[in-house]
Amino acid sequence: MSPFSGRGVVLAAGVALQASLGSVYAWSYFQKPLMEAYGWSNASTLWIFSLAICFLGLSAAWAGTVLPRLGPRKLAVAGALLYGAGWALGSLAMRLHSLPLFYLGFGLFGGVGLGLGYVTPVATVSRWFPERKGLATGAVVMGFGLGALFMSKVLAPSLLGLTGGSLPDTFLYSGLVLGSIALAAATLMRIPPGAAAGSVPTPLALRSPVDGRFAVLWFMFFANITAGIMFIGLQSPMLQDLLLRGGSTLDAVALAAAGASLVGASSLFNGLGRILWGAVSDRLGRIVTFRVILGTLALALVALVFVRSPLLFSALVCYALLCYGGGFGTMPSTIGEIFGQERMAAGYGAMLTAWSAGGIAGPQLAAAFKDRGLPPGWTFAAAIALLALGMASSFLVPWKRPA
Repeated sequence: MSPFSGRGVVLAAGVALQASLGSVYAWSYFQKPLMEAYGWSNASTLWIFSLAICFLGLSAAWAGTVLPRLGPRKLAVAGALLYGAGWALGSLAMRLHSLPLFYLGFGLFGGVGLGLGYVTPVATVSRWFPERKGLATGAVVMGFGLGALFMSKVLAPSLLGLTGGSLPDTFLYSGLVLGSIALAAATLMRIPPGAAAGSVPTPLALRSPVDGRFAVLWFMFFANITAGIMFIGLQSPMLQDLLLRGGSTLDAVALAAAGASLVGASSLFNGLGRILWGAVSDRLGRIVTFRVILGTLALALVALVFVRSPLLFSALVCYALLCYGGGFGTMPSTIGEIFGQERMAAGYGAMLTAWSAGGIAGPQLAAAFKDRGLPPGWTFAAAIALLALGMASSFLVPWKRPA
């Protein structure tokens, strides 16, 4: 089928929408400048990001239940508008030096926009590609991972240059650009023509699956998210600290550029991991793929405990984000396969509450260790223990070998 056919357009729009929303993953680009400009601590500044991810998951859980009734376009448009407004309110919060307004604007409004916009293309595109659900949903959520690359290497540096380094102006114009891209893509979201009759939800489709298997999958997802998202919020400051401990003579601008390069590179791996592991799961099976993701991510974190080379540190962070993205590329098709495609939207929406929990647990744990002057090994050790529990729990879920 031509890439310019109906489902090709929906797939492209889904990737564009996710890329716009995925700019939130460039948060570590702004973490240190915000702390220096306003005197906020690691933990208090990182709460802005944590709240955005928390409300992403909570709103996505609600959106999954109403998507069959409201349709994808309305939810996606609402998400685009709210996300753009979140950046604009963050700009206002900086002008007023108000951290609570930042929490309300970028955290609550921006986070709800993220959730409404995120779940819509994932659930919609999977209906257009029933023969390759893992690959299709992986391709869509790949856009979310790549959003940080666009933000950290293109949009944010360009806007900072145009505004003379003004953080409030950069946030305002970012909201306009990202909101416009998301809004244009959102208007193209639609279900397959032959599925129109199925847009009226049945009681089954509106119910999220709640049983032992769902709980185990939730914990596996939570473990993967918590371990990976630690790096998303703090990877730039971590690399800069490592360079300074190694005797680097780089000035503040060069250190920030090095951090931005890592954000860009790791976001590329985050995006690639979503489509790579999604495709792998079509062949190996969903649960086996999750075991590989959790196990190899734990090994990468063990190596990070001992690493002193900035280059090797960066490579391991990129692999960690490859695995982190893999969880998002694999889970939608896992839900559809185990609980039925008709419950995928509601089930995956509910599953994203693991993102809410991990979005608070991971960054705040890392920030608490950092604010207390503890070495990064403490953060890695906590993540390794959680991943080990997640992998062990995966053996409680029956799996079937792909045909």
